[in-house]
Amino acid sequence: MVTTNESVSIPIEITVAEKRVSFYNLSWQSYEQILAALGNKRAARLTYYKGTLEIVSPLEEHESANSLIGQLIELLTEELNLNLKSMGSTTLNKPELKVGAEPDKCYYIQNEPAVRGKIVDLAIDPPPDLIVEVDITHTDINKTQLYQDMKVPEFWRYNGKALTIYLLNEDRYIESVTSPTFPLLTKSKIYEFLAQCNTEGETQTKLSFRTWLQEQMRSL
Repeated sequence: MVTTNESVSIPIEITVAEKRVSFYNLSWQSYEQILAALGNKRAARLTYYKGTLEIVSPLEEHESANSLIGQLIELLTEELNLNLKSMGSTTLNKPELKVGAEPDKCYYIQNEPAVRGKIVDLAIDPPPDLIVEVDITHTDINKTQLYQDMKVPEFWRYNGKALTIYLLNEDRYIESVTSPTFPLLTKSKIYEFLAQCNTEGETQTKLSFRTWLQEQMRSL
Protein backbone atom coordinates (compact mmCIF):
# COMPACT_ATOMS: atom_id res chain seq x y z
CA MET A 1 0.00 0.00 0.00
CA VAL A 2 1.28 3.42 -0.94
CA THR A 3 0.29 6.36 1.25
CA THR A 4 0.82 10.04 0.63
CA ASN A 5 0.18 13.28 2.46
CA GLU A 6 -0.45 15.13 -0.76
CA SER A 7 -4.01 16.25 -1.43
CA VAL A 8 -5.53 16.19 -4.88
CA SER A 9 -7.45 19.30 -5.86
CA ILE A 10 -10.26 18.69 -8.35
CA PRO A 11 -11.26 21.88 -10.13
CA ILE A 12 -14.93 22.78 -9.90
CA GLU A 13 -16.40 24.26 -13.05
CA ILE A 14 -18.22 27.51 -12.35
CA THR A 15 -20.84 28.36 -14.91
CA VAL A 16 -20.98 32.01 -15.88
CA ALA A 17 -23.77 33.73 -17.78
CA GLU A 18 -21.73 36.41 -19.49
CA LYS A 19 -18.12 37.29 -20.23
CA ARG A 20 -17.46 41.03 -19.84
CA VAL A 21 -14.58 43.35 -20.54
CA SER A 22 -14.68 47.09 -19.83
CA PHE A 23 -12.68 50.07 -21.06
CA TYR A 24 -12.66 53.38 -19.23
CA ASN A 25 -12.11 57.02 -20.17
CA LEU A 26 -12.84 56.19 -23.78
CA SER A 27 -14.03 58.93 -26.13
CA TRP A 28 -17.17 58.69 -28.24
CA GLN A 29 -15.01 58.72 -31.36
CA SER A 30 -13.02 55.74 -30.07
CA TYR A 31 -16.25 53.87 -29.35
CA GLU A 32 -17.47 54.50 -32.89
CA GLN A 33 -14.17 53.29 -34.32
CA ILE A 34 -14.31 50.07 -32.27
CA LEU A 35 -17.94 49.55 -33.30
CA ALA A 36 -17.03 49.95 -36.97
CA ALA A 37 -13.97 47.68 -36.69
CA LEU A 38 -15.93 44.85 -35.08
CA GLY A 39 -18.70 45.03 -37.67
CA ASN A 40 -22.19 43.59 -37.37
CA LYS A 41 -21.46 39.87 -37.65
CA ARG A 42 -20.56 39.19 -34.03
CA ALA A 43 -22.04 37.67 -30.89
CA ALA A 44 -20.55 40.29 -28.53
CA ARG A 45 -22.68 43.30 -27.62
CA LEU A 46 -21.37 46.78 -26.89
CA THR A 47 -22.65 49.37 -24.45
CA TYR A 48 -21.16 52.84 -24.09
CA TYR A 49 -22.04 55.31 -21.36
CA LYS A 50 -20.18 58.33 -20.03
CA GLY A 51 -16.73 57.21 -21.21
CA THR A 52 -17.12 53.53 -20.26
CA LEU A 53 -17.33 50.87 -22.95
CA GLU A 54 -18.45 47.39 -21.99
CA ILE A 55 -18.21 44.44 -24.37
CA VAL A 56 -20.31 41.44 -23.35
CA SER A 57 -20.29 37.92 -24.76
CA PRO A 58 -23.54 36.28 -23.58
CA LEU A 59 -23.39 32.59 -22.70
CA GLU A 60 -26.10 29.95 -22.30
CA GLU A 61 -27.76 31.09 -19.06
CA HIS A 62 -27.99 34.64 -20.38
CA GLU A 63 -29.24 33.68 -23.82
CA SER A 64 -31.79 31.23 -22.45
CA ALA A 65 -33.39 33.87 -20.21
CA ASN A 66 -33.22 36.40 -23.03
CA SER A 67 -34.95 34.04 -25.46
CA LEU A 68 -37.70 33.03 -23.02
CA ILE A 69 -38.57 36.61 -22.10
CA GLY A 70 -38.66 37.47 -25.80
CA GLN A 71 -41.00 34.56 -26.53
CA LEU A 72 -43.26 35.70 -23.70
CA ILE A 73 -43.48 39.24 -25.08
CA GLU A 74 -44.21 38.02 -28.60
CA LEU A 75 -46.91 35.70 -27.30
CA LEU A 76 -48.51 38.56 -25.36
CA THR A 77 -48.55 40.89 -28.37
CA GLU A 78 -50.12 38.18 -30.53
CA GLU A 79 -52.92 37.41 -28.08
CA LEU A 80 -53.54 41.09 -27.26
CA ASN A 81 -53.51 41.96 -30.98
CA LEU A 82 -50.70 44.50 -30.59
CA ASN A 83 -48.54 45.23 -33.62
CA LEU A 84 -44.87 44.76 -32.87
CA LYS A 85 -41.59 45.82 -34.45
CA SER A 86 -38.89 43.67 -32.92
CA MET A 87 -35.33 44.97 -33.26
CA GLY A 88 -33.41 42.43 -31.19
CA SER A 89 -30.02 43.82 -30.17
CA THR A 90 -29.88 46.56 -32.81
CA THR A 91 -27.30 49.24 -32.06
CA LEU A 92 -29.01 52.28 -30.52
CA ASN A 93 -26.72 55.30 -30.66
CA LYS A 94 -27.43 58.82 -29.42
CA PRO A 95 -24.26 60.81 -30.26
CA GLU A 96 -25.60 64.00 -28.70
CA LEU A 97 -25.88 62.14 -25.38
CA LYS A 98 -22.69 60.11 -25.87
CA VAL A 99 -24.77 56.99 -25.27
CA GLY A 100 -24.78 53.74 -27.23
CA ALA A 101 -26.40 50.40 -26.47
CA GLU A 102 -27.13 46.99 -27.95
CA PRO A 103 -29.86 45.67 -25.63
CA ASP A 104 -30.92 42.06 -25.45
CA LYS A 105 -34.36 42.92 -26.78
CA CYS A 106 -35.96 46.11 -27.97
CA TYR A 107 -39.46 46.66 -29.29
CA TYR A 108 -41.71 49.27 -30.79
CA ILE A 109 -45.31 48.63 -29.73
CA GLN A 110 -47.17 51.87 -29.04
CA ASN A 111 -45.02 53.69 -31.61
CA GLU A 112 -44.89 50.79 -34.05
CA PRO A 113 -46.86 52.66 -36.76
CA ALA A 114 -44.24 55.45 -36.75
CA VAL A 115 -41.39 53.05 -37.63
CA ARG A 116 -43.20 50.34 -39.57
CA GLY A 117 -41.34 49.23 -42.67
CA LYS A 118 -38.39 51.58 -42.20
CA ILE A 119 -34.88 51.62 -40.78
CA VAL A 120 -35.07 53.39 -37.44
CA ASP A 121 -33.14 56.63 -37.12
CA LEU A 122 -33.06 57.81 -33.51
CA ALA A 123 -32.21 61.32 -34.70
CA ILE A 124 -35.81 61.66 -35.91
CA ASP A 125 -37.67 58.59 -34.60
CA PRO A 126 -38.82 57.97 -31.03
CA PRO A 127 -36.84 55.52 -28.88
CA PRO A 128 -38.12 51.94 -28.56
CA ASP A 129 -41.18 51.55 -26.34
CA LEU A 130 -39.79 48.57 -24.43
CA ILE A 131 -36.22 47.42 -23.82
CA VAL A 132 -35.18 44.20 -22.06
CA GLU A 133 -31.73 43.63 -20.57
CA VAL A 134 -30.45 40.44 -18.95
CA ASP A 135 -27.55 41.19 -16.60
CA ILE A 136 -26.76 38.17 -14.46
CA THR A 137 -23.15 39.07 -13.73
CA HIS A 138 -21.92 42.48 -12.56
CA THR A 139 -21.89 45.33 -15.05
CA ASP A 140 -19.98 48.58 -14.60
CA ILE A 141 -22.56 50.52 -16.61
CA ASN A 142 -25.68 52.00 -15.04
CA LYS A 143 -28.15 50.69 -17.59
CA THR A 144 -31.11 52.20 -15.74
CA GLN A 145 -29.59 55.67 -16.04
CA LEU A 146 -28.58 54.99 -19.65
CA TYR A 147 -32.09 54.14 -20.85
CA GLN A 148 -33.56 56.90 -18.71
CA ASP A 149 -31.31 59.34 -20.55
CA MET A 150 -32.50 57.88 -23.86
CA LYS A 151 -36.09 58.36 -22.66
CA VAL A 152 -37.12 54.75 -23.23
CA PRO A 153 -40.67 54.56 -21.80
CA GLU A 154 -40.38 51.05 -20.34
CA PHE A 155 -37.30 49.08 -19.32
CA TRP A 156 -37.24 45.51 -18.00
CA ARG A 157 -34.10 44.28 -16.26
CA TYR A 158 -33.62 40.63 -15.28
CA ASN A 159 -30.73 39.45 -13.12
CA GLY A 160 -31.38 35.72 -13.38
CA LYS A 161 -33.68 35.69 -10.35
CA ALA A 162 -35.66 38.92 -10.17
CA LEU A 163 -37.25 41.13 -12.81
CA THR A 164 -37.43 44.88 -12.27
CA ILE A 165 -39.81 46.99 -14.36
CA TYR A 166 -38.94 50.66 -14.80
CA LEU A 167 -41.39 53.20 -16.19
CA LEU A 168 -40.44 56.67 -17.35
CA ASN A 169 -42.26 59.27 -15.28
CA GLU A 170 -41.49 62.67 -16.80
CA ASP A 171 -37.67 62.43 -16.97
CA ARG A 172 -37.04 59.77 -14.32
CA TYR A 173 -37.62 56.04 -13.95
CA ILE A 174 -39.85 54.70 -11.23
CA GLU A 175 -40.14 51.02 -10.35
CA SER A 176 -43.46 49.37 -11.07
CA VAL A 177 -44.97 46.03 -10.12
CA THR A 178 -46.84 45.81 -13.42
CA SER A 179 -46.33 46.71 -17.07
CA PRO A 180 -48.76 49.23 -18.59
CA THR A 181 -48.10 47.60 -21.96
CA PHE A 182 -49.34 44.24 -20.65
CA PRO A 183 -51.71 45.04 -17.75
CA LEU A 184 -52.84 41.42 -17.37
CA LEU A 185 -49.28 40.30 -16.67
CA THR A 186 -47.86 40.06 -13.15
CA LYS A 187 -44.28 39.43 -12.13
CA SER A 188 -45.33 36.18 -10.48
CA LYS A 189 -46.75 35.01 -13.80
CA ILE A 190 -43.46 35.85 -15.53
CA TYR A 191 -41.49 33.87 -12.92
CA GLU A 192 -43.94 30.99 -13.30
CA PHE A 193 -43.49 31.05 -17.08
CA LEU A 194 -39.69 30.98 -16.83
CA ALA A 195 -39.72 28.17 -14.27
CA GLN A 196 -42.18 26.04 -16.23
CA CYS A 197 -40.10 26.35 -19.38
CA ASN A 198 -37.29 24.62 -17.49
CA THR A 199 -39.48 21.87 -16.07
CA GLU A 200 -42.20 21.29 -18.67
CA GLY A 201 -40.55 22.51 -21.86
CA GLU A 202 -41.01 25.69 -23.82
CA THR A 203 -43.75 24.51 -26.19
CA GLN A 204 -46.03 23.13 -23.45
CA THR A 205 -45.45 26.21 -21.28
CA LYS A 206 -46.38 28.56 -24.11
CA LEU A 207 -49.54 26.57 -24.82
CA SER A 208 -50.53 26.74 -21.14
CA PHE A 209 -49.75 30.45 -20.93
CA ARG A 210 -51.75 31.19 -24.09
CA THR A 211 -54.74 29.33 -22.64
CA TRP A 212 -54.45 31.24 -19.35
CA LEU A 213 -54.20 34.57 -21.15
CA GLN A 214 -57.26 33.84 -23.30
CA GLU A 215 -59.24 32.97 -20.15
CA GLN A 216 -58.16 36.24 -18.53
CA MET A 217 -59.26 38.21 -21.59
CA ARG A 218 -62.66 36.51 -21.68
CA SER A 219 -63.25 37.43 -18.06
CA LEU A 220 -62.77 41.17 -18.67
